[in-house]
Amino acid sequence: MDTLDLELLRALVAIDEQDSFAAAAVRLSKTQSAVTQQMQRLEDQIGRPLFEKHGRHKRLTPHGQKLLEYARHLLTINDEALRSLQQGHLEGVLRIGAPHDVADTMLPPLLAQVARASPLLQLDIQVGRSPFLMESLKRGEIDMTISNRHDATLEGVVLRTSPTVWLCSANYVHDRVKPLPLILVEGPSVFHKMAREALDAAGIRWTASYTASSLIGIKAALRAGLGVTARGVELVGADLRVLGENDGLPRLPDLAYHLFIRKNVISPRTRKVFDMLKANLGLIGSAAL
Repeated sequence: MDTLDLELLRALVAIDEQDSFAAAAVRLSKTQSAVTQQMQRLEDQIGRPLFEKHGRHKRLTPHGQKLLEYARHLLTINDEALRSLQQGHLEGVLRIGAPHDVADTMLPPLLAQVARASPLLQLDIQVGRSPFLMESLKRGEIDMTISNRHDATLEGVVLRTSPTVWLCSANYVHDRVKPLPLILVEGPSVFHKMAREALDAAGIRWTASYTASSLIGIKAALRAGLGVTARGVELVGADLRVLGENDGLPRLPDLAYHLFIRKNVISPRTRKVFDMLKANLGLIGSAAL
């Protein structure tokens, strides 16, 4: 039985992702004719046409779509095996930070990837508030962190863009006539800034009725029905509900969560893990923010 050529499969995936032979050729550092020849070889091996004309362009046939699924799976296994063998010798301690609100959603996939690729690496996990984690990173107290703050002095990639919503308890009664009672966190907060700016722009009166020093305190105040807060959608649970434009509240902007390291990081351990995570998770964009 023939063996599928991973290089040909990688070209097939590139064509699908770039939506053209020409763009795939640029990505693969090949000529367009070379990529076309690769697809002809792959079709010869499969014994089925992989592409069909659609106007001036080509699109995948049903057989091409099916092979594409297998190609992604095979390349993932191949690339993960190589990374695991190349990274597996990493030892020592890697200190990773994450904000409270995404520590149980965005952080676990990162930890799983690191542990799988470098089983000898000891992970020191620090959960805290985003601005304080950023300061810890700059001081060298942690090696990388997830954060919802933007900082051009650090190197980072976008993990995910998350909706920001108005949250209150399930039994909270929203009164449009009265000033909106806001539940805020003490100190600097991107959510506080977003809420204040959105309410002021919409001409909605508000009052800082309650403050808390941590996310746990904010959750307690919410569940007690003391007011409303602006937070990421990750915080939504069975005992909380979302207020929106139908309730007279303005739409809040989405918030990007980044994975940051220090620029020109000296530690090869941190650099290798950061690059591995970017490759494994297909992180958006890059780099220098």
